[in-house]
Amino acid sequence: MGIPGLSDQNNGQQRLGITEPISLAGPTEDDLIKTRELEKYLQGVGLYESQEEAVGREEVLGRLDQIVKIWVKNISRGKGFNEQLVQEANAKIFTFGSYRLGVHGPGADIDTLCVGPRHASRDEDFFGELRKMLSEMQEVTELHPVPDAHVPVMKFKFNGVSVDLLYARLALWVIPEDLDISQESILQNVDEQTVLSLNGCRVTDQVLRLVPNIQTFRTTLRCMRFWAKRRGVYSNVAGFLGGINLALLVARICQLYPNALPNMLVSRFFRVYTQWRWPNPVMLCAIEEGSLGLPVWDPRRNPKDRYHLMPIITPAYPCMNSTYNVTSSTLRVMSDEFQRGSEICEAMEASKADWNALFEPYPFFESYKNYLQIDITAENADDLRQWKGWVESRLRQLTLKIERHTYGMLQCHPHPGEFSDKSRPFHHCYFMGLQRKQGVPVNEGEQFDIRLTVEEFKHSVNAYTLWKPGMDIHVSHVKRRNIPAYIFPGGVRPSGPSKVTAENKQSSKLRASGHGQAEKSQGGKGVAVGADDVKKRRRSEDDMDNSSKNSKSPVSLPPPSREVNEDMTPITWDESEVNSIDGQKSKKLCLTSPGEIPPGDSGTNGSVASNQPVNPILAATDISSSKEEEKLAIEKIMSGPYDAHQAFPEEPEELEDDTQYRNQVKDTAGSLKNITESLALKPAVAEEPVVCVETTCSTSLCSNEGSEELESAELTAPLLTVPPAPAPLKKPLIRLNFTSLVKAADKSS
Repeated sequence: MGIPGLSDQNNGQQRLGITEPISLAGPTEDDLIKTRELEKYLQGVGLYESQEEAVGREEVLGRLDQIVKIWVKNISRGKGFNEQLVQEANAKIFTFGSYRLGVHGPGADIDTLCVGPRHASRDEDFFGELRKMLSEMQEVTELHPVPDAHVPVMKFKFNGVSVDLLYARLALWVIPEDLDISQESILQNVDEQTVLSLNGCRVTDQVLRLVPNIQTFRTTLRCMRFWAKRRGVYSNVAGFLGGINLALLVARICQLYPNALPNMLVSRFFRVYTQWRWPNPVMLCAIEEGSLGLPVWDPRRNPKDRYHLMPIITPAYPCMNSTYNVTSSTLRVMSDEFQRGSEICEAMEASKADWNALFEPYPFFESYKNYLQIDITAENADDLRQWKGWVESRLRQLTLKIERHTYGMLQCHPHPGEFSDKSRPFHHCYFMGLQRKQGVPVNEGEQFDIRLTVEEFKHSVNAYTLWKPGMDIHVSHVKRRNIPAYIFPGGVRPSGPSKVTAENKQSSKLRASGHGQAEKSQGGKGVAVGADDVKKRRRSEDDMDNSSKNSKSPVSLPPPSREVNEDMTPITWDESEVNSIDGQKSKKLCLTSPGEIPPGDSGTNGSVASNQPVNPILAATDISSSKEEEKLAIEKIMSGPYDAHQAFPEEPEELEDDTQYRNQVKDTAGSLKNITESLALKPAVAEEPVVCVETTCSTSLCSNEGSEELESAELTAPLLTVPPAPAPLKKPLIRLNFTSLVKAADKSS
């Protein structure tokens, strides 16, 4: 059986992918120049490891292979095997991920897989004997086994090189040295953990087989990984794109433009995925059923697959969706970034921007007025490492719960990284930006209540089976102006908006002039926001805050944002104030917010590139007039067997574990009524959405405005009922009071 996705063209050459390429055009002279500029740029920012480090990695892999061979012989002898069988016993190390793809950078982890025979168990032998062997070696530090993970892994450093080691227990008595794990037969009679562990290597190898030019693929993928990290959309666990997701997206672009260089591939990456109608899947090859009966991704037959919003399907059997973590909120963020990248690449083609503009860091802490801050602590470094891994795996639940319990009206933007307050021992914290769903009309006095949502999330986190005293989690609200200083470089809070150069301003002017009309027609988000834009935005926010308190007239909103939903419903930017949810003392804060400017892009560092000569003969095959043809080709690609796939708005399988806790919430509802009755709240008068929150703050920071007294049903309904259809006309409240909820729960228990 040949490689799926490989077929013959009329000219006798093989093509890759499940469709014909969009363009067979080769590179122009301008492509050659800009590709060299890109490669030089990537080298300049330190994305390539030194020769010394590369040799060090090879030595570590060699030593690790020796260690597992000694390990399997030791356990074979310990199980009573005769000496001949002991000598024949073997284990083997494979690599996958960024190292196997050839796109790893300095200090990156090495993803490795240990393949062992059927008599070498995972729990007793791998996490028992092998862990003991490694713990006794001086070269090994920071050994951290995670046997209960979805894909069990042993993490450690070997001579300073970070290693993630998985284990696959095959149904073989002897592991041959020339073992080919790409064969389907390797999956016979193995457990689920082995299938998952083998999947990384099998997918990586298949990707390299399904791209037309490996070196071009590697340069493009290295570029897109850097872009995703700079723009804050590189984190599979947070609901964004991980390494394998980006590899599959880039590989598909390489199939669609098989003769293009990285410069053109980067541009087409954004052009294609800006137009992609999610949840249509991205696939490198046809999904094959296989002969082993393992489940594969198929929304027509598997109900759970219908809830996936951004399916990117792995090419190796059993084919799976690699982006099941994506939520509606994170998909919105990524769609915005695809649009921004497409606009900048068009500007680069017109020699009005350079690579600096594309890689400008995303100004996360300047983009929202309201954030959730999730702090975690533990008693020692080992406990914190375990607690951190568990909490990070659950953070996506918080986004899902908020989306679900507010009927999708409140959207979260999780920051993909963590921060530490050096003044607090064994501490990490995470942030999520909050904003109202775009394009939804604002009703008078509208509020959201996510107190019980957050309490529910904390309950699920605290159910950690390896929980130890000192492992704590605290969720609170923080406004943009009160972001802790330790999250900023050097621990110094910027006195004003991010500084931008003259080139940044020039890029902003480019948006207003060169792309202004296009953005009006598309409602598009711009390439960047310069310093003047940020200042005007903040002034307008302050003016609107003041005017909303003294006037009943509605405040005009910014222009509509570009479309991100599959149904292409226009989306307008609108955000309300959202406030605290967790604290020791609770004081009411009532605000009338007229809305929030959308998450902006700080000014770009793009400078005007000099005009480069273009070969008219080469360029004639792929000039700008072919954009419409490309659009039609993309539409054709998405008209395959899954064109009718419509993602459902929720993922109940992700929230099934909440059922037991919801029963506890019902018991808590009665006590909540007594709490809410004690609140003396004034009716709101502003016509803009009122966001009333009970939050931890000093008296000087609290406003005196109030709102109507809430019935207990208003507090609990969003958590106890599931909407039968998309967002109803009347939406729930965002009213946050963490302390009173905890006290009520304690009393009820």
